[in-house]
Amino acid sequence: MAFTHVPVLFNEAMQALAIKPDGIYVDATFGRGGHSRGILKRLGPDGRLYAIDRDPQAVAAASSIKDPRFAIAHARFSELKRVCDDFGITGRVDGILMDIGVSSPQIDDASRGFSFIKDGPLDMRMDPQSGKSAAEIVNTADRDELKRIFKEYGEERFAGKIAAAIERERKKEPFTTTHALASLISRVVPGPDGAGKNKATRCFQALRIAVNGELDELSSALEESAMILRGGGRLCVISFHSLEDRIVKNYINKSSRGTEYPKGLPVTAKMAEKLRLATATMEPVGGPLKASKEECERNVRSRSATLRVARRL
Repeated sequence: MAFTHVPVLFNEAMQALAIKPDGIYVDATFGRGGHSRGILKRLGPDGRLYAIDRDPQAVAAASSIKDPRFAIAHARFSELKRVCDDFGITGRVDGILMDIGVSSPQIDDASRGFSFIKDGPLDMRMDPQSGKSAAEIVNTADRDELKRIFKEYGEERFAGKIAAAIERERKKEPFTTTHALASLISRVVPGPDGAGKNKATRCFQALRIAVNGELDELSSALEESAMILRGGGRLCVISFHSLEDRIVKNYINKSSRGTEYPKGLPVTAKMAEKLRLATATMEPVGGPLKASKEECERNVRSRSATLRVARRL
């Protein structure tokens, strides 16, 4: 079965990248290539696009792009600079696009275990060939660790109650399917499901983040982006929940401030400002962008998307 993915904030991302016909660009989350194809259409014969994705299925899908200006690598976010080094483009890149989080094909394919809508194995690995699955974490992590995951990554109010119930129930039978875990959470969390949101939503988000180390991967990629971009190059990041967006916002703000000196040092205000500006690496371009009402109506998954843009100084 073919699973499709509709890229969110497509027009906004294309505009934010300020694509030059002869530029070099990196799509750090190929997915099913929606944004990549948009970039290629805007490049001239001398332009180049390099993509990465940690999901082998996404990398396989990229084989449908028969374009000498395009290349892809199977890699994680945290390997962004290593990939750019391998391609010989570090310090020469005009734009990086990161579309964070899980893609529609990953959600829609029950065998990947990302969603509780269709029953499937409790996996959630973006690269099924490496790392611990969600089932391994759910069945082996102690109660405190499960509580931390649900609370920190899912902002789940009933994290402790859910963790205790998992610890109790897995002694009878290990959790192996998405429906088994979602059913338990539904029974444990009090009250009816929220408007349009299943009770298991936050916990499934939290497990996915923990399984794939998503927040650490994002932080690593952001820190490497300034080394990869040329002066004036753009960093465009699309995030889908507050934890991701906060990391992106904080990185851009910190990079735009440069080195800040504690009060009391023998440094004049004028000197401190010059040094701060000299060490700043990024500056924000506009404010956060959200999907239009029309896009949200066409693609419900775009409702939570936020695009932030920064420029390399």
